[in-house]
Amino acid sequence: MRVDFRFNLLLAFVLTTLGVWNAAQAQEFPQASRNITFVLPYAAGGPTDKAARDLAQAMSRAMGGHPIVIENVTGASGSIGTAKVARATNDGYTLLFTHIAQATLSSFFRKLPYDVEKDFEYLGMVSENPMNLIARPTLAANHFSELVQWLQANNGKVTIGNAGPGSASHLCGMMLQSALKINMVPVPYKGTAPAMTDLMGGQIDLMCDQTTTTIAQVEAKKVKSYAVTTPVRLSNPALKDMPTLNELGLKDFYVAIWQGLYAPAGTPPAILTKLNQALKAAVKDPEFIRRQENGGATVFTDARVEPGAHKAFVGAEAAKWAPIIKASGVYAD
Repeated sequence: MRVDFRFNLLLAFVLTTLGVWNAAQAQEFPQASRNITFVLPYAAGGPTDKAARDLAQAMSRAMGGHPIVIENVTGASGSIGTAKVARATNDGYTLLFTHIAQATLSSFFRKLPYDVEKDFEYLGMVSENPMNLIARPTLAANHFSELVQWLQANNGKVTIGNAGPGSASHLCGMMLQSALKINMVPVPYKGTAPAMTDLMGGQIDLMCDQTTTTIAQVEAKKVKSYAVTTPVRLSNPALKDMPTLNELGLKDFYVAIWQGLYAPAGTPPAILTKLNQALKAAVKDPEFIRRQENGGATVFTDARVEPGAHKAFVGAEAAKWAPIIKASGVYAD
């Protein structure tokens, strides 16, 4: 009886001490002497890297100018950088900024070194980039209906480039083949730039990639553009007259590469609240909105900027993509 009492007393002391320590830690967050780091599991220079850097600047302004730096940790379709954050100290100073891969890598990899649902705290969604179906400039088809006829006549022979397994362009290409019930030959590259170069040069036939990388080529008429993958047409001047695949007959076809922010599991709630408040201020920042919209992205303003809705959305996206990825038979490991 006395042992139980002493144990309970010790446990209460430990829990109280931890509670006081966590509260003090959260109150001091972020400490002036420590940078906050966004780990980005992809190379510098791409659309997700741009979104991460834009958000870092906007959140820094929202946090009184506190430094937020970007660390690009590449490899294994983004799983290496993601795993680094899953294993990081849960004190709010190491965060993950990533895109739709947070919902798809668990299907692309038969074994991941982390659990997407259990190893992260969800801090809110930031923005999304629509996709644009484009082709080499010498392709005879000028409209989507003509493109479909050409695809049907060349079923199994058409090449469609992508930036690598699990990339945005890979996902869009898989969904396009599934929706059209047409087989194509995927051609993976190490990044979007070499894929775009080969598309413009006529070495591959098609690509479906983010508008942030296609707009300049469409405006310069270096590629042919057929459609966008959003529910409604885009407002960007270069693509405002481009039809959606949904209105062209591919019912409910929707692919957008969204970005979100995550912390390691177990990060103190008070710190999570501070980070979420800074994120919500950032997505309302006029300069952040301007920079994102100039690249064709849309900034989130709905409930998905809240942790609960963010996590629910990622779960729904994982359920949507799992059967498509499984049917493709393509794995990254």
